[in-house]
Amino acid sequence: MKNIVSKKLLLGAFVLPVLFSGTVAADDQPEAYASDRRGGVARDSSGDCWRTGYWTPAMAIYECDPDLMPKPEKKAAAPQPTPAPAVVPAPSIEPEKIALSADELFDFDKAVLKPGGKQSLDDLVSKLDGVNYDTIVAIGYADRLGSDSYNKKLSLRRAEAVKAYLVREKGIPADKVFVDGKGEANPVTGDTCKGNKKTKALVECLQPDRRVEVEVAGTRATVQ
Repeated sequence: MKNIVSKKLLLGAFVLPVLFSGTVAADDQPEAYASDRRGGVARDSSGDCWRTGYWTPAMAIYECDPDLMPKPEKKAAAPQPTPAPAVVPAPSIEPEKIALSADELFDFDKAVLKPGGKQSLDDLVSKLDGVNYDTIVAIGYADRLGSDSYNKKLSLRRAEAVKAYLVREKGIPADKVFVDGKGEANPVTGDTCKGNKKTKALVECLQPDRRVEVEVAGTRATVQ
């Protein structure tokens, strides 16, 4: 029995110096557990920690001797800050453009509103109910018959006639209605109407070019 004990002590004396990083000096803090090459606690094949000869119960650590140590308390996770509500960008409002035929608003080569033209503008104003509009722009156009300067003035007079009706008869603030005359610019007929002589057929063909475009920019109120 004595021989067996002496062999175990001899084996311990051989193994432990290999696991220790060096001899413990008198002034150094003694190591309670052997360390492996990575600096962690060395364990045997069963997963138990290697205790050094300096180990005492007072030096026990929970991961190696849980029975000797109280279970460490888990730190409560720090409360996460409440995220700020996402800011939803306001939708961009595209201006609504309405093209009104000048032949419905005016007689040919005229800038005086016809009854049918007034009805068209009445319908337009009714569509503005519930709309918080910033501006109303009336742009007059003419066909290519006649001189450029004449058509420019004619298109502007038509736009001004539209503004006058909206302001005087429909109560639209004058500072919210802007007018312009583009003359022969931007023909919608393109090159589909042939000739330059003012014939009945050509006048009828160019009818879409004689127009007033009314553009309303604003937002429409919605019930949530």
